[in-house]
Amino acid sequence: MTDKLYHECHELIFRTRTLLDELQPWGFATVIRRQEAMAQQDKSEMPGGGQTGSLQELEMQLRGCTRCALSAERRQVVFGAGNPHAEIVLVGEAPGREEDEKGYPFVGEAGRLLEKILFAMQLRREDVYICNVIKCRPPRNRDPQPEEIATCEPFLKRQLELIKPRIIIALGRFAAQTLLQTRAPISRLRGNWHEYAGIPLMPTFHPAYLLRNPAGKREVWEDMKQVINLLKN
Repeated sequence: MTDKLYHECHELIFRTRTLLDELQPWGFATVIRRQEAMAQQDKSEMPGGGQTGSLQELEMQLRGCTRCALSAERRQVVFGAGNPHAEIVLVGEAPGREEDEKGYPFVGEAGRLLEKILFAMQLRREDVYICNVIKCRPPRNRDPQPEEIATCEPFLKRQLELIKPRIIIALGRFAAQTLLQTRAPISRLRGNWHEYAGIPLMPTFHPAYLLRNPAGKREVWEDMKQVINLLKN
């Protein structure tokens, strides 16, 4: 199965699962279950060593991961989703409660707002790739700890190596500070081009921040216009 077909199937399963969950109060049971117990974790190899040749294989490697303490409380690994050959990769912080339940990045209100931002850019979820620095939900949505970042960030790097995007968009303070190895506030980072692993990176506000501070949408749109211009050029 190709990466593109695999992720199209993954997205279809997610949407079907969401519909069934919504119907559950009317007596319908959710019939789709992640089969984590069937996936054997390879603890001997880390990404980047030439052992993982596709996003599908990398995701299989992460299923049932117990490499850090986050595995004790998470419900499932949220690997990422979208176009495996996307020109744009959007990177957030870590899964939240809804993402942990669905196994899919950026769902709920923040996800819907992100889709509106993409629509304004004449893009859809299917055109880009969306993931997080950390693949498991931290308890009570706290910031990931340094050892958790050190364990999980190599998988993000391998994702980017496999996708080969032209542009990275860092969504929010934590993602931007982690990828850029800085403590500078997002208000100072956003709107300026940076670089991560040789790829142009644009930091901007997280959609969840925009839900609390709608005035920030104007600044995010200015950031996205720079992304559009770079793609065109």
